[in-house]
Amino acid sequence: MATAGLAEIPDVDIDSDGVFKYVLIRVHSARDASLDGQDCPSKEIVRGYKWAEYHSDIYDKVSGEIQKKGFDCECLGGGRISHQSQDKKIHVYGYSMGFGRAQHSISTEKIKAHYPTYEVTWADDGY
Repeated sequence: MATAGLAEIPDVDIDSDGVFKYVLIRVHSARDASLDGQDCPSKEIVRGYKWAEYHSDIYDKVSGEIQKKGFDCECLGGGRISHQSQDKKIHVYGYSMGFGRAQHSISTEKIKAHYPTYEVTWADDGY
């Protein structure tokens, strides 16, 4: 049941154009005492929006939405995304002052799956 519910949460939701902050979030089923400490099903999701002044603005909004669906989540880090939709290019880079650097390789794999016709790159440098 939890795995089916996780599948309904989109892996990627980012703005369609521009440069903006993003966060990598791990979503998992709420801890259940009956699991006896076993790992709960989980997945990573990417969220990035131009409206966010801080990475925490994105996480606060998304975590509230996730919790309403009966899941828990944690922020794994952040960075920036440069999305050039006309050129079909996305570049992931930088870090979050509050959450640290996201593992951009995971983020880019998720983005590549969502935008299969795009050139998706990443780098650890930049802010």
